[in-house]
Amino acid sequence: MTDERRALRVPPRHSWVLLPLLGALLLALSACGGSAPPAGDGATGGGGASSGAPAATGDVIAVGEFGSMTGTTAAFGTSTDHGVQLAIDEINAAGGVLGKKIKVYLEDDQSKPEEVPAVVSKLIEQNKVVALLGEVASSRSLAAAPLAQRAKIPMISPSSTNPEVTKKGDYIFRMCYLDDFQGAAMARFAFNSLGKKKGAILQDVKNDYSVGLAKFFSDEFTKLGGTIVGNERYEEGNTDFRAQLTKIKSTQPEFIFVPGYYSEAAKIAKQARDLGITVPFIGGDGWESAKLFEIGGKSVDGSFYGNHYFAGDPSPEVANFVQKFKERYGEQPDSMAALGYDAAKLLADSIKRAGTTDGDALRKTLAETSGWQGVTGTMSFDENRNPVKPIVILEIKDGQLALKESMKP
Repeated sequence: MTDERRALRVPPRHSWVLLPLLGALLLALSACGGSAPPAGDGATGGGGASSGAPAATGDVIAVGEFGSMTGTTAAFGTSTDHGVQLAIDEINAAGGVLGKKIKVYLEDDQSKPEEVPAVVSKLIEQNKVVALLGEVASSRSLAAAPLAQRAKIPMISPSSTNPEVTKKGDYIFRMCYLDDFQGAAMARFAFNSLGKKKGAILQDVKNDYSVGLAKFFSDEFTKLGGTIVGNERYEEGNTDFRAQLTKIKSTQPEFIFVPGYYSEAAKIAKQARDLGITVPFIGGDGWESAKLFEIGGKSVDGSFYGNHYFAGDPSPEVANFVQKFKERYGEQPDSMAALGYDAAKLLADSIKRAGTTDGDALRKTLAETSGWQGVTGTMSFDENRNPVKPIVILEIKDGQLALKESMKP
């Protein structure tokens, strides 16, 4: 998030005090000729309160983005936003959509589901956005989806994998595979590819993503003939997992499945190694972050996790994206960045195909997407607005990622 966007974004809880002052400031800037963002700057030339004008009038099309820019999963929000910014700047540099530039209003939900209604309401009611991009976490997407559905504003979650997300209404879409597919795929990988027959689970019981993924994994693993010998619990934000790990160690599992986020997974791996647990860990796409290696160090070596793409893929779509991302941000893009990029690109393409920003027309065009090529693969939406696409399984070796396997739906 650039300094300009951060400075202009008004926290919802204080907007009633600052809006009049901000409105006066914007009016003054407008009088000085500062109305439209220049080409290539659509993702950074906005934020904060809108004047209440229709979203697609004038020189811009307003799009809302909400994510965890601060808090426990800030790495997710930052990576996704970087992907969105890169995509929007490319779109605007090429002339925009329908003769207008796209302007993104970014709101921080602080990694808290309870903050989501306020920031999403602000984007819809004040910024008059024509569509929403967000969230990464399923719990926060579930908090936003009813508002988007009620307002008939299409919402695209880049990476919320819980099946319940798109069940909230026909205006809700996602760019990622679902947890029922991911959980089953990781169970088949553990049982068939790794040859493991006994496993334990350590899940975050306050997280919809973790609970759902744990269930889908367990159901498939036992169906295949495997046994779950231990199933322990924690909550996001916990830092000490030794009691749960000690119980798991006593069951002598051949692996431990941790369907949580990188922030806890890395600490769990470190504490497990300290306790003498040497079996491999298996995780889901919530592990995807450079922070996993920063926090976990060598403890995560020998682990595996499911993901949406592999940055080392030599295909032109992936290679070009990785190169552009590295040039701009100085780091390799993770899957959250790739999915954010794809979500923004698909939204722009759908607006172009619809020929309008009308909510119902845009929803219909999005739903008709078929054979669309993105960085994270070729995708089509099914009847429930979920993409049909493969999962890749990555192995951690000496602090580096290697492609282990790919599974199709």
